[in-house]
Formats: sequence, C-alpha cells, structure tokens
Amino acid sequence: MEVNRSSPVPLYHQIASQIEAAIADGRLAPGASLENEVAMAARLGISRPTARQALQSLVEQGLLIRRRGVGTQVAPARIRRPVELTSLYEDLRSSGREPSTEVLDWQEVVATPELAAAVEVPEGTDLVMVRRLRSADGEPVAVLTNWLPRAIAPTAEELTRSGLYDCLRARGVQPRMAHQRIGARLATAAEARMLDEPARAALLTMERTAYDTAGAVIEHGQHYYRASRHLFDTTLWAS
Repeated sequence: MEVNRSSPVPLYHQIASQIEAAIADGRLAPGASLENEVAMAARLGISRPTARQALQSLVEQGLLIRRRGVGTQVAPARIRRPVELTSLYEDLRSSGREPSTEVLDWQEVVATPELAAAVEVPEGTDLVMVRRLRSADGEPVAVLTNWLPRAIAPTAEELTRSGLYDCLRARGVQPRMAHQRIGARLATAAEARMLDEPARAALLTMERTAYDTAGAVIEHGQHYYRASRHLFDTTLWAS
C-alpha cells in the first residue's frame, strides 16, 4: 500500500480503499490475516489512530472481522441472494457454497389465531413447526423457523439432507408465489451466540408466506440472517 499526503483524500480512506480493492480482486482472500494497526502505522509512516480508523471502517462494512487472540482477517464472502422465490439452500448451492442443516426443533402444533391467520387455515388446525440452523461451508449463517400444514411437512431427517422447497417438491408440492417482508434488528444474546456474532450484532429478518399453484399456503416462515454475511439483490424497472 501507498499513501499520498498531498491528496485531499484522507489517509485512512486511501488505505481502506486499497485494502477493499485487494479483497475485491482476490489478492486478499477470505480468512487472510492483516497486519495489526501498530505494524501498519510503522510501515506506512502514519499515526496509529489513522491505521485503526482505516481498519475499523472496513470492519463496519463487513469486509474485515476482528477476533480476540486471532487478529484482523478478511471476512468470508457474503451470500448474495436474489429477491425471488428461492430457498437459502438453493441459493447457497448456486453460489458455490456447501449448505448444511441442523434441525433445532420439529414438533406438531395446533394453529393459534395468529398462526391460523398466517397459514390461512381454521384455528385449531394441525401444523408442524420446524426450526433449523443453516450453515455455509460449516459457518452458521441463518436460523429458519417455518410452519407448514401437517399433511405436507417433511420429516426432520429429510430437512437435514435437503432444503425445504426441495422436500416439498419431492412431495408433489410446487411453490408458485410468496408474500415476503425483509427487515432488520439487533440480535439477542442467544441469537448472537448461535450465529457466532458479537452481542447485539445486526440481523436481517425475513417473513414469508408461500403458496402453491392452487393458491394454498404451503409454508409461513420467520427467519433471521447474519447481516455481515448476507446481501439481498433486486432489479428495479421504471414504470
């Protein structure tokens, strides 16, 4: 890296931009270690606060991570997901990542008034609730909670081996459309531990109700994702 002291661009931004470019073009791969701010300051002839500001700006963008006892490393590549009717399992596979699933809970439940409204069934209908921890290349990335009609619900064993929508298609159920809402919030202490994130880390949230070709609800989901690992992409057209 080089710094230009005659440039109007702040020194910390010059350094951060060069590191960002090295990450983007692959010179710095995910998991690569960076020198600490003391070594960087000495090598570039800058102040330690300037080096710290450069690294911290990239941490805040999710490009670098800092771990006690390990130092500063390039963050794993973000999972880019289209805002389409696909499952996280499918999106991970299509992006070259290896998905795996731990089923945290699988149980039969009776539809409360709130659940009955979400799944569009009479109150008291038998449903299945399943909660899963989804990982990519062994790294936890999301917790997925879904409610499904009992008649079409996959088993816990099936969900360990495959994605939810693949399991539904194997039963002859074809997802056709969905209503979806994406938001954000801070992680609880338990959620942060499960996803290997710092306390009160940012989470992306998604609530989705999916329908089959006949217009019947096939699943209602409430999911949360590591914001440091996810991007949702969409294309907008002018009317």
